Amino acid sequence: MTTINGIPAHALLVHAIVVLTPLTAVLEVLCAVWRPARQRLVWLVLALAAAVLVLTPLTTSAGDWLYQREAEASDILITHANRGQWMIAFAIGLLVVAIALAVLHRLESDRPRRALTVVVAVLAIAVGVWATYGVYLIGDAGAEAVWGRQS
Repeated sequence: MTTINGIPAHALLVHAIVVLTPLTAVLEVLCAVWRPARQRLVWLVLALAAAVLVLTPLTTSAGDWLYQREAEASDILITHANRGQWMIAFAIGLLVVAIALAVLHRLESDRPRRALTVVVAVLAIAVGVWATYGVYLIGDAGAEAVWGRQS
C-alpha cells in the first residue's frame, strides 16, 4: 500500500499508530492494576494490541516506500526510518501483555492470583512506558524530517 486517495499511506496510517499505541498501553496498565477494568476491557485491549501489530508493518512498509522516493535522505529522515523499525518490537510487546492479561483474566475466574497479577502489572507498566516513549521518539524524528526543528 503506497497511497490512499493520492495521499501517501504512511502519512495516514501513522496517525492510527500514534493514537492506538499509547491508548493500548494505558488500557493495559489500567487492566493490570484494577481488576474491574480487566473484567470489562480485557478483550478490547487484546483487539487493540492485535490492531497495532497488524498496522505496524503496513505503516513501516508505506514509510519505506516514501523513503525510497527521496532523492537524498537527510540525517533526521534516516534517524526516523531507523527508529521506525523499533515499532514492531513495541507492537509485539503490547500484544504479549494483552495475552498475559487475557490469561490472568481466565485464571482469576477461579480465584485471584496475587503474584501473577503483580508480575503482569509490572510488565504492563514497563512495556507501556517503553512503547509510548518509543512512539514519541519515532514521531518526533518524523515530524522534524518533514517540518524541521521548531523552536
